[in-house]
Amino acid sequence: MNALQIAALLIVLAGAFGSVNYLFLRLPSSIGILVVALLASVTVMVLDAVLPGFDMTGAIRQEVMEIEFSEALLDGMLGLLLFAGALHVKLSDLRAQWRPVVLMATIGVGISTAVAGFGFSWITGAPILVALVFGALISPTDPVAVLGVLREAHLPKSLETKIAGESLFNDGVGYVVFLALSGLAFAGAGHGGGDGEDSALADTALLFLQEAGGGALLGVVLGWLVFRVMRRIDDYSLEVLLTLGLAFGGYELAVALHVSAPIMAVCAGLLIGDIGTREGMSEVTRRYVDAFWKLVDEILNAVLFLMIGVEVFAIAFDMATVQAGVLSIALALAARLLAVAVPVLMLRPFRGFEQGTIPIMTWGGLKGGISVALALSLPDGEWKPLILACTYMVVVFSIVVQGLTVAKLAARVGRQPDLM
Repeated sequence: MNALQIAALLIVLAGAFGSVNYLFLRLPSSIGILVVALLASVTVMVLDAVLPGFDMTGAIRQEVMEIEFSEALLDGMLGLLLFAGALHVKLSDLRAQWRPVVLMATIGVGISTAVAGFGFSWITGAPILVALVFGALISPTDPVAVLGVLREAHLPKSLETKIAGESLFNDGVGYVVFLALSGLAFAGAGHGGGDGEDSALADTALLFLQEAGGGALLGVVLGWLVFRVMRRIDDYSLEVLLTLGLAFGGYELAVALHVSAPIMAVCAGLLIGDIGTREGMSEVTRRYVDAFWKLVDEILNAVLFLMIGVEVFAIAFDMATVQAGVLSIALALAARLLAVAVPVLMLRPFRGFEQGTIPIMTWGGLKGGISVALALSLPDGEWKPLILACTYMVVVFSIVVQGLTVAKLAARVGRQPDLM
């Protein structure tokens, strides 16, 4: 199938599975589509196993492999999803919570990468650099999944801002860490020693600064330029088009300039969503921009979670892999707990935190399609199938189990009497 036929099929299936969820399961939309897609995929596999003449799994697997999930998400959908998510996080709210957000998106990602990486090496026997790549791709929380859950959890505003802000930025930071570590692990760098190892570490640090700093600078510059143009225009259709061009064009420009495209999208979205909507748009334009990006967000969410559900056809499972995946789920939760607890404990002498911050942010730190896409982007090799399978199990558990229970956890441990 060509790209247009694949896109049409995905949209039709997302609509059909969404309808099944709405009529029967009544789960939150994106999670429901993922569950229905998984159930449909498993049903096909079971029919294939009990009916030898059915023979659908191989054909579906071939079509799924043609979708190029990693490329579709990282080079297409991610910029729009991050931009849409950032539009609804106000800079004024983020400014009040910038210390925990920055610490969790930097130190927290580093702690989680190290804990998950060393733990994965101990569980599976993978070389430490390869295991750290797994730690890097599983550490970022997925803003797509997190922001969807926040709409249902009804958290205190300050806690919601911490979770949303951290998920937007640790995604970009985690992507840069993944690029650096995968370069070391799979390009043979860092195995020599002495000056070669020092040079590799220096190159990694430079890459991090270039990607993260360059992405933030580009996002602010492009967002400011589009904002200045929008101030001179009062045409809602044109202004919606300008924001779409900023998200699409800015993301591709960041890729071409070798700076972090996710961080670019977040910074541009934050600027347009706060200063742009307040000072550069009329009330009519503001309503149209908000409605357009909400619709884009929901449609792409539905397609993304459908793609996660059908990606099960691209993964090979056996008993040893399933055992490693179950242990990886526990490992990812432990790494997330430390990634949240250490920054909170560092800041607690200087500021207060809402009741239940650590358990809510730990359980609400959902993994998502970005982790699967990064695992799929790894070069073929001995450890890729295991990393992909473990990543997939962590992501499905995170979205389905954690996503469906985090609101109940927040209601139990995060409600102070004056916030009821």
